[in-house]
Amino acid sequence: MGAWSHEPFGNDTACDWAYGLDEAEDLSYVEAALDNVLAEPDEYLDADAAAEAVAALEVLAKLLGHGTQSDTYTEEVDAWVARIGLTPEPVLRDKALQALQRIVGDNSELPELWADSADDDAWRAGMASLRDALAA
Repeated sequence: MGAWSHEPFGNDTACDWAYGLDEAEDLSYVEAALDNVLAEPDEYLDADAAAEAVAALEVLAKLLGHGTQSDTYTEEVDAWVARIGLTPEPVLRDKALQALQRIVGDNSELPELWADSADDDAWRAGMASLRDALAA
C-alpha cells in the first residue's frame, strides 16, 4: 500500500477505490467494501481490503456530516456525496462500525503496517475519529 498520509484517502488503494464511487447511484458500492471486510471474520484481513473499507467509512462519515478528511484527494468524493445526498440507514452504520472494529483488530494487516511507522498514533486517532463520526 503506497501511503503518504494516515488519513482515509491518504493511500493509493483508497484513491483507486474512489474512482468506482463516481459510478454509484446508491450506497451499494460503499456497502460492498464493508461486506468484503466482514465476509470472512476468521481470515487474516488484507491491507488493501481494509484500506478500501476505511475509504468507505469516510464516505459514510461525510454523508452524516462528520467527514474527517477534506483536501485534494477527496474532491471527487465530496462532489459525489453532495450529488447523491443520501443518509446512511442505521443498519449500514452498524455494519460500518463492525467493519471498523475488524480493521483495527488483531487479525488485520493494516494496523501492523501502521505500527511500523511514525504515524501510528495519528492513524489510530483517525480510526477513533471515524468511529465517533459513525456513532454520532
